[in-house]
Amino acid sequence: MSERPASPADAGPGSAVRDNHPSLAELRAVAQPPSVVGRRNSEHWAGSYLRRGSIHLTRLLLPTGISANGVTWMFIAVGILGALVLVLPGWWPFLACAVLIQLHILIDCSDGEVARWRDQRSASGVYIDRVGHYLVESLLPVCLGVHLDGGIAGLHDGRLGWTTIGALVAVVVILKKSFGDLLHVARNAHGWTKMSEDAEIAAPRSAGLRSLRGMLRFFPFFRAFGAIEFSLILLVVATLDLVLGLAGAEPAGAQRALQVWMVVCIPLALLTAGGYLISILASSRLRQP
Repeated sequence: MSERPASPADAGPGSAVRDNHPSLAELRAVAQPPSVVGRRNSEHWAGSYLRRGSIHLTRLLLPTGISANGVTWMFIAVGILGALVLVLPGWWPFLACAVLIQLHILIDCSDGEVARWRDQRSASGVYIDRVGHYLVESLLPVCLGVHLDGGIAGLHDGRLGWTTIGALVAVVVILKKSFGDLLHVARNAHGWTKMSEDAEIAAPRSAGLRSLRGMLRFFPFFRAFGAIEFSLILLVVATLDLVLGLAGAEPAGAQRALQVWMVVCIPLALLTAGGYLISILASSRLRQP
């Protein structure tokens, strides 16, 4: 979500040395500049509300001396926990997942803020941050599948149907994410500069595709497999199952709505990945800058 940091030992010459007890205004001016909070692609949820909380978390973390990369590892650990809790039975794991994933992305905002305050950057930080996003976003559908198969006990009994579907969805999720990273690989291979987030560069060159892309803003299904979106969808669908069970419309403990969502995830993930690939190839992002 943000430029990834390095440990103090990795900081290059001239790195800023700032006090670890800044005022909120001082910290916000450095850690949340307009160039960060205004990013079109990276600040969907963060720009909406998480940045309001992350600056307070960053202020608490600075006096501990934790490196920004250490914060990134914390973000990964919380995200993995948020996915793994889904293998437990009942409704409450979905609530726990939604809360933990919110914290996961909140910490993701904070690691970049720590890095900017300390004026530290590293390629390793970028790498582990992306690994974290790949790992958590692919674990979520897999763990949902395990839940629908009856949890760990179900796996021991050989119930693997829903887990297999979750794994297939996870593969497509990873594939879709790789399309974006491979775009940067291709540009770097040609020695091009870092790609601007200018909306015009990302827009399709075809007028027809531009119109279709504009309409999709009102039906943002392509965001369904982001960690926050997926966890919130699961909470809503699991709550629907709970209400149907309490109302007697379904047997108590039935998870019909979750099963339907799991099945829907297959074509939805394929459509999302395919649409993303087409949007890249149809735009100016692979043209000489």
